[in-house]
Amino acid sequence: MKKATIITDRYYKKGEVDKNIFGSFTEHLGRCIYEGIYEPGSRFADEQGFRTDVIGLVKELNVPIVRWPGGNFVSGYNWEDGIGPRDNRKARPELAWGVIEDNTFGIDEFADWCRKIGADPLVAVNLGTRGPEEARQLVEYCNFKGGTYLSDLRAKYGHKEPHNIKYWCLGNEMDGPWQIGHKTAAEYARTAHETAKVMKWVDPDIKLVACGSSGLGMPTFGDWETAVLDECYDSVDYISLHTYYGNPSRDTPSFLANTVGFNSFIDGVVSICDYIKAKKHGKKDIMLSFDEWNVWFHSSADKIEKWSKHPHQLEDHYDFEDALLVGGMLISLINHADRVKIGCLAQLINVIAPIMTTPDGSWRQTIYFPFMQASNLARGTAMDIRIDCPKYDCKAYTDVPVIDAALVENEEKQTVTLLLLNKDLEDCVETTVDLRQYEDYKVISSTEMVSCGDLCAGHSFGSEPYQPKAADNAVIDGGKLTVTLKPASWNAVVIGK
Repeated sequence: MKKATIITDRYYKKGEVDKNIFGSFTEHLGRCIYEGIYEPGSRFADEQGFRTDVIGLVKELNVPIVRWPGGNFVSGYNWEDGIGPRDNRKARPELAWGVIEDNTFGIDEFADWCRKIGADPLVAVNLGTRGPEEARQLVEYCNFKGGTYLSDLRAKYGHKEPHNIKYWCLGNEMDGPWQIGHKTAAEYARTAHETAKVMKWVDPDIKLVACGSSGLGMPTFGDWETAVLDECYDSVDYISLHTYYGNPSRDTPSFLANTVGFNSFIDGVVSICDYIKAKKHGKKDIMLSFDEWNVWFHSSADKIEKWSKHPHQLEDHYDFEDALLVGGMLISLINHADRVKIGCLAQLINVIAPIMTTPDGSWRQTIYFPFMQASNLARGTAMDIRIDCPKYDCKAYTDVPVIDAALVENEEKQTVTLLLLNKDLEDCVETTVDLRQYEDYKVISSTEMVSCGDLCAGHSFGSEPYQPKAADNAVIDGGKLTVTLKPASWNAVVIGK
């Protein structure tokens, strides 16, 4: 059996875990909105047409913030098309995904749905085909109390009280040539800065996310972030990161090792943010919004009928190893709690999602469960830990730690949560943590997700075999916690008084 040691000190803290790192993302793409969130004809629909079975599963995830309406969709979206009586809303060709958008779900419906699931909206504004004025008007419509044309229009359409939307994205992936209204760094930076100014003039309390490069592999990466923050440092609060990982060659060791690249991506963007802060003699830290991340490759070759309505599109069916990597990326977000303050698993329902729907009900994919455990158990302070464990080399990386781990202390609840990923496919790893500083703490719960030998198996409607199960693998003796991690496993241990 291999051995690992996690080194921690109760007074060495990384940062408070912002609840918003456990957020998600919804886009007008495939069946995410229509037949996912919103399906008036469904037997599960409430009085507003929202699927109550989906609301229940989202609440179990304890999602605190949801990004909308895109994604690539937003760069051609006119928000005015989605307000007012549904009979008067105009259907339009949607260029980003090649479908028809009927606009029966808009900003008011999204705000109502977020209230029902207990989440804050994170609304992206269109900086592809539109600009500062349309964004300013949207903030007025959503957040102005009353007495203006747009705030009174909101009241006329059934929402007298403002939505008070706090978080906003300034466009989406504007460095990508696939984006409607694609811009150079200089073009985007000027537009974003001027948009940020007028949005905050309408509501000074909002928080704004500037577009970072749309991926670490983009030729724009680094130069883009530097140019954007050089222009926008004083007007924005966050910069975005996006990344997806796949395993089409079924090289599992390399696939699970992507947490190394995930960590490096975050560290690189933090360095750029701090360079701009130093250059400008600034006093604030630009925080990170990792507002698109997930596994995505199973459905990349999907073909759909051009100009259809909400087709079955990008519906990845996740397997066990996907759940392991999602768990590892959650650990990375927690371990960067000092700077990553928003995270959005992309997406939430049907489209590359943990939740799937059918006419007969909804079901949970493998990736649902590590997300659910992290979101519900890892609230508090992320500790600044060190891990001494075996390492391995693979095609993609060298010196890959076999163990990924995060340790979160919740002083109010007097608990400590340890999330652990064992990437070794063959051996158990006995992992020890000296927790004598937490006097009289005992193991409250220990769960594990294991593969039963088939890493490529997943879930389907009515069959969800891979779930966290109670385990007897964690023992505290003399203040030292020992956890035996099975091969290719996700583990969550909670200790407390």
